Amino acid sequence: MENIKPTQAKDRIILALDVDNLEDVIKYVDLLKDYVGFFKVGLSLFTACGFEAVEVIKSHGGRVYFDGKFLDIPNTIAQTSINLMKKGIDFFNISAVGGAKMLSNTVNTCEIFAKKTGIEPPIILAVTLLSSFGQKTLTNELGVEMNISQYVLKLAKNAKEAGLSGVVAPEADAAQIKRELGEDFIVVCPAVRPTWAIVNDQIRIVSPTDAIKSGADYIIIGRPITQAIDPIAAVKLVIQEIDEALKQKEEEL
Repeated sequence: MENIKPTQAKDRIILALDVDNLEDVIKYVDLLKDYVGFFKVGLSLFTACGFEAVEVIKSHGGRVYFDGKFLDIPNTIAQTSINLMKKGIDFFNISAVGGAKMLSNTVNTCEIFAKKTGIEPPIILAVTLLSSFGQKTLTNELGVEMNISQYVLKLAKNAKEAGLSGVVAPEADAAQIKRELGEDFIVVCPAVRPTWAIVNDQIRIVSPTDAIKSGADYIIIGRPITQAIDPIAAVKLVIQEIDEALKQKEEEL
């Protein structure tokens, strides 16, 4: 399975399209497709516009990251992933808590389908823990006694053993994941907010600098760009911050 590795700072940005209509999708794709690597289609946009949102992004020159966080029995998730491949989506995620059989069955089924059809196998990530979760939620509500970082690492290891390309994980855990699972194992960091942006509803938020220096290959960022008075100016600030973080990281090696 060939990883999609970013080559430029802008390629590392996954722009979350937190909108509910195709007009806004077209507006942001046309405006920002030259400044970001992928446009994220999440459940809110998908339930509002369906696969039309995907088709619009692709037809207007953008690439799609499908954020479905799928969790179900192995056969259902495998077939769901095949359906995504049929729609031309090659970068998506499933839930890390689905268990080894769900994870590995999805990877194997997608690889078999890719060989039959002659297309590239997809990049499949495992979502470790929602960015709205903290230790209190993990322990008191889910009954997981492990430290939150240990839990995330455990899920990441399970994902790699199952053959997935990487994980969606907090910045705080990116460096350890890279150390233990290798540089080629993709880490996508959600809940990224520049220091000049409003926090909104995430608990564990970080800056682009923090995420990149910790080892993130990609960062997911939405409202600080899409809700800015000048989205192009905002995304350029993020690109500049990523570039500077990459330089600092290289100097520290």
